[in-house]
Amino acid sequence: MKFGRAVAAAALLAVVTACGSGTTAEGGSGGGKVGIDHPRADSDFWNSYIKYVPQMAGELKVDLMPATNSQNDVAKLVNNVQALTGQGAKVIVMAPQDTGAIANTLQQLENKKIPVVTVDTRPDKGKVYMVVRADNRAYGTKACEFLGEKLGGKGKVVQLQGALSSINGRDRSEAFLECMKTKFPGITVFSEPTEWEGSKAASMLQTRLEQNPDIKGVYLHAGGVHLAPTLQVLKQKGLLVAPEDPKHIFVISNDGIPQEFEAIRKGEIDATVSQPADLYAKYALFYAKAAAEGKTFKPGPTDHDSTIIQLPNGLEDQLPAPLVTKENVDDKALWGNQVK
Repeated sequence: MKFGRAVAAAALLAVVTACGSGTTAEGGSGGGKVGIDHPRADSDFWNSYIKYVPQMAGELKVDLMPATNSQNDVAKLVNNVQALTGQGAKVIVMAPQDTGAIANTLQQLENKKIPVVTVDTRPDKGKVYMVVRADNRAYGTKACEFLGEKLGGKGKVVQLQGALSSINGRDRSEAFLECMKTKFPGITVFSEPTEWEGSKAASMLQTRLEQNPDIKGVYLHAGGVHLAPTLQVLKQKGLLVAPEDPKHIFVISNDGIPQEFEAIRKGEIDATVSQPADLYAKYALFYAKAAAEGKTFKPGPTDHDSTIIQLPNGLEDQLPAPLVTKENVDDKALWGNQVK
């Protein structure tokens, strides 16, 4: 795997410089082992993230413990976190898929004075040192605007939701629906919760297309698990056709994996929002090391084109996530074009 961004580790660990309100890391010394739990291994997006982690740990000189994988099971996540702390972890990095069910574990870690960095998802309750995430509401809004314009403000679309137990699924879904209602009231939306499972996505899309053969748009909450089954269903129904074909169904996804880029090049789907798997790994470990060293941060813009915002239970660094279409799909700066 090749990475396009060079990490200036020394500069990053000294300070996160910002303009405006000034986002800086303050004080601290020491360090310690960082324990990390990966959320699943059945998604192309998460598998890409997992591959970036040891690379970034080496560049940032993070004392990273052997990773665990909770396999989309909150009970396994709780057990894995207990094992990591029992083995001496001073900071925990996790990506809880059920963002409402992790509060007790976060409370236990706070009681032990073990900081937590969460990746991609923001826990509903429980203290976090930093959430490393992109603006998931912007994902839903971008998808709405793209499909709304392609359909000329009329017709039917399906959104294959993630899990509504996850803040990501809720953010994407709510923003998509609010945007459609406000900007494109002539479009009917069918929302199908898939629990981030490809088999459910395929079944729900199949049923919707049978009931509504005039559907003209699909929004995939997660290309890593939704792309392959969606393409399979469209192909079976003879709908996997070029964008200029009247039968073409416009598809926009989320993730930015290489498979989505290839599908855009082929004209099988039309767009995706690139979640920065590389930056998720990089800044999760950057903040984990900063937490181990006792550093603190403030809300405001950063030196890496993001903004730290204040949450009720901590801080969130909202990393950039660009829209990718046929116009910019070959941009070498996109992480999905750097994976070999």
